[in-house]
Amino acid sequence: MKKIIIIICGILISLGSYAQRSELGGFAGTSYYLGDLNPSNQFGSPNLAAGLIYRYNLNPHWAFRVNAIYGILEGDDADYSNPRNLSFRTNVFEFSTQIELNFFEYFTGSKAHRFTPYIFGGVGVFFFNPQAKDIDGKWQDLQPLGTEGQGTISYPTRKPYSLTQMAVPFGVGLKLSISKTICIGLEWGMRKTFTDYIDDVSTTYVDNIVLAAEKGKIAAFLADKTTVLINPQTGYAYPAHLENTQRGNSENNDWYSFAGFTITFKLGAKTKPSCFDKGFNYKENIYY
Repeated sequence: MKKIIIIICGILISLGSYAQRSELGGFAGTSYYLGDLNPSNQFGSPNLAAGLIYRYNLNPHWAFRVNAIYGILEGDDADYSNPRNLSFRTNVFEFSTQIELNFFEYFTGSKAHRFTPYIFGGVGVFFFNPQAKDIDGKWQDLQPLGTEGQGTISYPTRKPYSLTQMAVPFGVGLKLSISKTICIGLEWGMRKTFTDYIDDVSTTYVDNIVLAAEKGKIAAFLADKTTVLINPQTGYAYPAHLENTQRGNSENNDWYSFAGFTITFKLGAKTKPSCFDKGFNYKENIYY
């Protein structure tokens, strides 16, 4: 019985120690994208983003983190040279794990080590679904339409792209302990992706008449909304771009970014030191 009690006490003490190192909180800020419809404008067409953060502090320099973040990405090439009259929007849901490296010693609740810049990197998965407005102003999902010939008989080598993709998040930040249990921060992170279809634009135009026959008039319209001639008898608007002319740049994949504020709360915070609490620093009178 004594052994069982000792084991149970040891487990409880260990769990308490882990809780002391854990933080839970949230992120609020902005999201934006870089790609064929926004090649270089950082923070172009920003939207609100928010999410949850769990952080486990391995030691004063290293921390492990899990993110679940939602944002909105959009782009329109109307603001750039050689516009193609293409635009899109998409919700993006990201789940990622990251490692943080603090430049200075840091732990939430410290009086001596309460501030540090940091860098982070990791791996994640994200879900997206690009949309664009049709001629009636209704939002249409673009992936099923195969605007670049994906999933058609006429273009068998062009396969539909997946709406679930991997990403590599990395970036920089600052964190500050403002109390025994609260950490606030500011960070900016980029996401390298392995898809060029966040914006549904990547390769070349297809034959618009063939696309209309296989995928419908909405697909043909959203594939090429730029017109140069309207047939007065049929009212048909001929697309401006011929088959195989450049629609996007398939050599560069799309990117997206989250930037904003973080706030995390230390879990299992204590008000009195314990003789079993190896993380208590009597000299600084702090917990970590």
